[in-house]
Amino acid sequence: MKLAINIKNITKTYPGVLANSDVSIKVKSGDIHAIVGENGAGKSTLMKILYGMVKPDSGNIEIFENKANMSSPKDSINLGIGMVHQHFMLAKNLTVLENIILGIDRPFLKNIKLSKYKTEIQKVMELYSLNIDLNQYVDELSVGEKQRVEIIKVLYRGAKILILDEPTAVLVPQEVKDLFKNLKDLKNNGVTVLFISHKLDEVLEIADEISVMRSGQMIDTVLNDNVSKTQLAEMMIGKSLPTPPARLTSTDEEVILKVENLKSNDENGRTIFEDVSFEVHKSEILGIAGVEGNGQKEVVEAIIGIQALDSGKVIFKNNDLEKQGTRERLESGISFIPEDRQLQAMIMEMDLTNNVIIGRQNIKKYKSSLGTVKMKNAVNESEKVISAFEVKTPGTSTLATALSGGNQQKFVVGRELEDDPSLLIASQPTRGIDIGAQALIWEKLRNSRDEGLSVLLISADLEELIGLSDRIIVFYQGKLVKEIEAENITPEDLGSYMTGLKK
Repeated sequence: MKLAINIKNITKTYPGVLANSDVSIKVKSGDIHAIVGENGAGKSTLMKILYGMVKPDSGNIEIFENKANMSSPKDSINLGIGMVHQHFMLAKNLTVLENIILGIDRPFLKNIKLSKYKTEIQKVMELYSLNIDLNQYVDELSVGEKQRVEIIKVLYRGAKILILDEPTAVLVPQEVKDLFKNLKDLKNNGVTVLFISHKLDEVLEIADEISVMRSGQMIDTVLNDNVSKTQLAEMMIGKSLPTPPARLTSTDEEVILKVENLKSNDENGRTIFEDVSFEVHKSEILGIAGVEGNGQKEVVEAIIGIQALDSGKVIFKNNDLEKQGTRERLESGISFIPEDRQLQAMIMEMDLTNNVIIGRQNIKKYKSSLGTVKMKNAVNESEKVISAFEVKTPGTSTLATALSGGNQQKFVVGRELEDDPSLLIASQPTRGIDIGAQALIWEKLRNSRDEGLSVLLISADLEELIGLSDRIIVFYQGKLVKEIEAENITPEDLGSYMTGLKK
């Protein structure tokens, strides 16, 4: 069969890091080909090279059996390669149609005859069975629909090779099924799909062939029919797959966090969330489920003082937090793992020692009587986090940006837990990390809960949410619509509540 991609002996180094080492991979035309591996295995670097975002030190690439030189994404697009990133690149205040044609090499948007483009795009949608209302505004779409827009956008530009980076990370089970149906339709119409994922069940469901990377090297490429999930996990990390641990202790009756009738509007007066009330008990993990954009992120930020409230109360250990700012709330015994580690949790160009004291300069452990920071204590603390959470790094003076995503996440989680909080708010604590790092974070959360920590867990991974939580509350359209014991719910039912299919 004709090859769509032939990557030959690609090597790429960064200072102190061998990202890709003599990597070769062949992808058959019209196949769905998965690439799996731990964070730091080299998958992202290889895809950036294929998409023209990074230039390799050595090696070459053939596209449809012709030697290719991609010095920019524009070169890759011209060769028929499209990429859908994990974080969508859409303008929320524009329609679907306007987003699809935005950036094409033709006249400025206001001078374009939209009817002409609409006809062309509808033909693409019909060919690949991708249906969506072109006149709808992007901020009105579900996460799955936004992803569909991104796929239509690259297909309209002529893509015959589609790179999907962690495409199911923010989708509920029903949306994953829709995506897989779309991918099979694309395959049947001759499109080649590169599927980058950490979810081995999904890889085995959708892929024809699977390539496994580890430590910058290509370990093997196997046919789907000839490999099991356990075998893939062992190739990736050298051990079997983790599963969320069973509940070992019972929840305490003591209420650590109580929120009452929370409501918040945006600057235009539109309600973000309203009438939100719930409690978190000592030694309990309360899971929060909801499709992205349904208000759960803003509720969490209201609890720590980032999001303004129009009404309602946040009570932490019997204290009303209304007059306390974010710093005071964090210093009172609340720790926070934000969903975007690079934007909200770390300063990427600072070393790990400085990152361990971000926002903590005024606590006794770090603040000297002279008003300066006790750097020796900061070094000791960062060493403790690195050791306890198995962060792969040369040392505490390493810049955060030099760490893989999984190691950045382990460092952030470790930093927050090392403060010995009463309440941990963990937003997407394992998003986009490999199964090894995921297993360690699960274990740390379970152990901390068993020792008395209360956890508010927000996760798009429904297996994780069900496996770790004692109770789960569901958000839909800014309201809390369901509360259920975690042991009594399936991912499919949970997804139905999240999307409004079940009331």
